[in-house]
Amino acid sequence: MKYTQVQFTNQTVEQNEILIAMLADIGFEGFEENGNVLKAFIKEAQFDKGLLDAISSSTHCPYTIAVIEQQNWNAAWESSFEPVIIDQFAAVRASFHEPVKNVTHEIIITPKMSFGTGHHATTYLMMEEMSHLNFTGKSVLDFGTGTGVLAILAEKMGATSILAIDNDDWSIDNAKENIDNNNARHIVIELAETIPADKQYDIILANINLNVIMQHIELIASVCKPGAEILLSGFLYDDEATIKTALADNRLIFNLVVRKKDWICVKATHP
Repeated sequence: MKYTQVQFTNQTVEQNEILIAMLADIGFEGFEENGNVLKAFIKEAQFDKGLLDAISSSTHCPYTIAVIEQQNWNAAWESSFEPVIIDQFAAVRASFHEPVKNVTHEIIITPKMSFGTGHHATTYLMMEEMSHLNFTGKSVLDFGTGTGVLAILAEKMGATSILAIDNDDWSIDNAKENIDNNNARHIVIELAETIPADKQYDIILANINLNVIMQHIELIASVCKPGAEILLSGFLYDDEATIKTALADNRLIFNLVVRKKDWICVKATHP
């Protein structure tokens, strides 16, 4: 499988944050930031130059394009992957790193292309907010699981029934590998375009992007048990009002918002 690599140069940090959010909304799956250089990756078959040109024009950020083989991208990702440590709560590392000491939960992730290593602000925020929830004996839905990192953390925190779904074959394969490497036994991983409506959950985790969450917010509300807790991320600070309105429209109670750089994570509850 080949991927299209789009490279932007000479942006500010703020511009990169906006570009990542906009590119994620049109299907880009992986991002590398190195100083003022941003590389974004999408399957060649899904690449739409017209949508990219619209983003480039609106942000005044020119780009260059290259087509790369999947394994080359993976090698570059792995070479730059460093452990992520969230206080004394959790650490995310690759198998080739030394164990991280003095953390409650350690997760081993094979980086590859899937989203969710803790490096991006949204994954970091989701994990940080998970530290404040009680997962013991709970049922969990991880919508847009990526690497499976949030599902794995949920099990380590005591969840006993976890459904992790994603619509990308590569993410599913990667998540399965990571689930096995972390000896997780309570996670069911499924390829799915949408949330199955045949079960309800105590905790909903959704770290995707604004468009997908808005398209599924009614369904998210419908699969909540009474009193269910919901963590949503994958969107920018400027989207806070939009999320709050969507929660209210679906009779979900907004609890709080946390911010890292220009990204936010929102916690809500089912009444």
